[in-house]
Amino acid sequence: MSQTRAIEENAPSEIEHMGIVRGRQTAHEINPLTDPRWDRFLERNPHASLFHSAAWLEALRRTYGYQPVAYTTSDPHAELENALVFCRVESWLTGRRLVSLPFSDYCELLVSDLRELEVLLAGLESRARREKWRYIEIRPLDSVEASEATRLVCYTQEYTYHKLDLSPDLDTLFRNFHKNSTQRKVRRAERERMEYREGSLELLEDFYYLLVMTRRRHHVPPQPINWYRNLISCFGDALKIRMTFKDGRAIAGMLTLRYKDTMTYKYGGSEPDYNKFGSMHLLFWKAIQEAKDSRLSVFDFGRTDADQDGLVTFKERWGATRSRLIYSRYVLPGKALGFLDPATGNWKTRLAKGLFARMPSSVLIAIGDRLYRHMG
Repeated sequence: MSQTRAIEENAPSEIEHMGIVRGRQTAHEINPLTDPRWDRFLERNPHASLFHSAAWLEALRRTYGYQPVAYTTSDPHAELENALVFCRVESWLTGRRLVSLPFSDYCELLVSDLRELEVLLAGLESRARREKWRYIEIRPLDSVEASEATRLVCYTQEYTYHKLDLSPDLDTLFRNFHKNSTQRKVRRAERERMEYREGSLELLEDFYYLLVMTRRRHHVPPQPINWYRNLISCFGDALKIRMTFKDGRAIAGMLTLRYKDTMTYKYGGSEPDYNKFGSMHLLFWKAIQEAKDSRLSVFDFGRTDADQDGLVTFKERWGATRSRLIYSRYVLPGKALGFLDPATGNWKTRLAKGLFARMPSSVLIAIGDRLYRHMG
């Protein structure tokens, strides 16, 4: 078995032969931002999500400097039939690794069977050892037996994931909401006659203010505002910021993204003193109505941390179905998890979160600007 690194003769410049052959399959490396086959492959694949999209990958590259890379067994001159997509994260603080994908709720492994996965993971393991990566991380929605395809030690972190099936009519969807919580809050928000606005860049400053407040309550710094600017630039009309205002004051905001047949709730923030008016409930209802009117199939409520019982309950009261979401981190021999890694949950991580909760917003924003590129 050859493990040399060489450029395939006559292949396009963005394709690199990884030199890992099993049977008749060979793993190839491609750049999803420059390979013209990538978008066509995503359009055909029913499991492709916004997190695979060139727009999402480009926003990651612009904001954090992460270089996206995909691995496939498809021949360089044929259409793509499978792929695993990652970002190379290079950090003096947290080390070098491959993550699929940073700041993404999930990222399906776009393979058709275990054999394809074995070939691709074998190539990744060989390269990881040669280039001294700390670990390889995958975040599939569907349970996969990736551990069968590699001998690396695996650490896991479990989350919950919620999505709402939009196939019922709008009246049925509303009746399926929790009557004494969700339905009541939506109706109260409509009676309060809060001002509702939607847009993108023109609402970003108000939205970011609410986001900073919310992240502070959760004891973590906010992502840089440039991340949201780059999302707006890369996704265009597929991104929308929705806001509610009370007496001219921004009290709740959310950011959604549309991709294929799904609308995804990705970020949100609110003034807690106004939650009793149903300000966030109104935003979710507006988004669900738009998704239904646009004939989309799914409203994606996204990932929830295992200890956020209140948020899990909130999502399920919209009629969303829950599933397990497991992140798997395959660690190279001799490489330990760092204290900043979420999967460790050690006292240093808890101490850092305690300090974040006490910092002024300006300091918290500055820390987020500098820290997040090391956290992907």
